[in-house]
Amino acid sequence: MKDQKNEIFKDRCLNFAANVLDVIYQVPDRRRSSARIRQLEKSATSIGANVAESQSAQSRADFISKFEIALKEARETDYWLRLLKKTESSLESRLGLLIGECWQITAILVTSIKTAKQNGGIVESRLQKEEQKAESRTKI
Repeated sequence: MKDQKNEIFKDRCLNFAANVLDVIYQVPDRRRSSARIRQLEKSATSIGANVAESQSAQSRADFISKFEIALKEARETDYWLRLLKKTESSLESRLGLLIGECWQITAILVTSIKTAKQNGGIVESRLQKEEQKAESRTKI
C-alpha cells in the first residue's frame, strides 16, 4: 500500500510539472525566456525529480533530505506561479488550478517529512539532546 501511495505521489508530481510546462508554452515567446519563466520551469520540474530520487535514498536522513529539497522547490514554484498569475491575465484560471495543486503537493511533502522524522526518532533525539544540554547547564 505504501509503495502504491509513493507511485501515485510521484505521478502526481510528474503531472504537475507537465501541466506547468504546458502553461509556460502558452506564454508569448518574447516573455518565455524571462528569468521568472526559467525559474518556474526549474523549480516545478525539480519537485518530482527530488521525490523520484528519494525512492533510492540510502537512509532515512537521505530520504528526508530529498523531500525537504522538494518542499523548498514547491514553495518556490508557488511564488513563481503567483507572480505569473499577476502578470499573465489570460492564463489566470489555469494558474489558479496549478497554485491549488502546488499547495496540495506542499502539504503532502510537509506531512511526509514530519512522519518520516517521527518514525525515525529524529524529533525525539533532537529533543533529548536539547534536554541534555539544559541538564548540563543546571549542573554547573
